[in-house]
Amino acid sequence: MSGSRKTVFMTLRYDIRNLVDAYVHGPHQPQLPTPSHLIYKSLPPSLVHQHLHITSINMAADTTPAAQKKPAGKAPAGKAPAEKKEKKVAAPGEKKKGRKVRKETYSSYIYKVLKQVHPDTGISNKAMSILNSFVNDIFERVATEASKLAAYNKKSTISSREIQTSVRLILPGELAKHAVSEGTKAVTKYSSSSK
Repeated sequence: MSGSRKTVFMTLRYDIRNLVDAYVHGPHQPQLPTPSHLIYKSLPPSLVHQHLHITSINMAADTTPAAQKKPAGKAPAGKAPAEKKEKKVAAPGEKKKGRKVRKETYSSYIYKVLKQVHPDTGISNKAMSILNSFVNDIFERVATEASKLAAYNKKSTISSREIQTSVRLILPGELAKHAVSEGTKAVTKYSSSSK
């Protein structure tokens, strides 16, 4: 960091510290003069704007809720004033319930296949997480390879042909043959059912 920029940031830090002190100790304490006003003219406009934005945020935090309320004005012509919905306030010591974030995984499908192959065998969460990562990794590899193949052949569409070729390129030997036959079988089944 160059010397002038370091000086600017130190000055900004000094200003913010003064504002925090004024907020904590109240406005009755004498406030030190801020040297940043002397160097504003030499600063780039973006830095000045950023500093003024930070200062205005700190000043806004200093105002009381009563001072922030505005007097009621007239509603625009033809529009009724909007009704304010009351928010439910959680009781002290009670946490607010947020919406649970949905996470899509292959867990249910992996579990179904496991039960087809070994009906009496279970699987731990850690093992399921590893298998889920494995499926995502293979999916991404195939998709990336298919995308490259489409680009090489100047095509804008990834078809079953690109997927098949990318599977042949990524998976070794016998594994690729089995994957191609399973894929062909799935595509044939889909085509016949959609007719």
